[in-house]
Amino acid sequence: MSRKVTEIPRTKRDVPVEVQRFRVAAYCRVSTSHEEQYHSLEAQMTYYTDFIKRNPNWEFVTVYSDIASGLHTTNRPGYQQLMRDCTKRKVDLILVKSLSRFGRDALETICQVRKLKRMGIGIYIETGGLNTMNISNSMIDQLAALDQAESHFRSENIKFGTRHRMRSGKTVLNHTQFLSYTKGPDGVLQVVPEEAEIVRKIFELYIQGNGVRRIKRYLEECGIKTVTGKSEWSTSTIDRMLSNEKYIGEVRMQKTFTSDFLTGRREKNIGQLASYLVENAHEPIIERETFELVQRMKGDIKRRQEVRQNTESTSKIML
Repeated sequence: MSRKVTEIPRTKRDVPVEVQRFRVAAYCRVSTSHEEQYHSLEAQMTYYTDFIKRNPNWEFVTVYSDIASGLHTTNRPGYQQLMRDCTKRKVDLILVKSLSRFGRDALETICQVRKLKRMGIGIYIETGGLNTMNISNSMIDQLAALDQAESHFRSENIKFGTRHRMRSGKTVLNHTQFLSYTKGPDGVLQVVPEEAEIVRKIFELYIQGNGVRRIKRYLEECGIKTVTGKSEWSTSTIDRMLSNEKYIGEVRMQKTFTSDFLTGRREKNIGQLASYLVENAHEPIIERETFELVQRMKGDIKRRQEVRQNTESTSKIML
């Protein structure tokens, strides 16, 4: 007798989220505060606010947002507030453009989505039109893994483009992070005369035999502000300034690199990757002879410190 199989048609259908009565929020994130991304964030927030309010079945909660990397949740106050409000049952549905907006770490995203699902809170993923309440956990896992892979691929593409610019000698510098330069209309660094005098004074004081602590005291006593406008100087900042090749018109690129995509951990490049030195990149404010003299002095001090440390270590062993 042959086995007979009868398919019983599905009778329960997923009710579209648009017709359900929900308290709805949205979450938006951009990685940096660059002007174009900032405007993109504003546009996203306006879009979701209007989109939610237009639906008569939905109650608008708010649009949570962050300007931060998706690597960690600790630096995303908007995300943290969203999770707290979900725990307090203030939200029924969260709208996102893609699951990657929640984060770049697939494991962490999976844990958070499943946690929300257990609380009866769905995430509506606009790209694909999926509601996490209506799909299996295995599909959520696959979506998160695909988003992580896509983010990794995008990161590698950005690195490739950045290194191509480096090889061609195109420098990309954050001029707000070091004293004495600003960016001109053509994108090339331009000297800020009054700030350049501060840098020259720092080099002069060092050559005269003043260490970074004495230079720090001098700057603070004279009321000279840091590049960020602070009254207190850091000795490590002064030390880095004394080794900054940009002050002689050169730029060395790829001094550091991101060794791990997920953690975002940066390492000092001591030969793992190629680095690129661009000479005559902009107008110098320190003479090369002065700069090289300072580097020799710093090298001598470092060697003396190492000798002293080795001597102290040997003495302790002998005792």
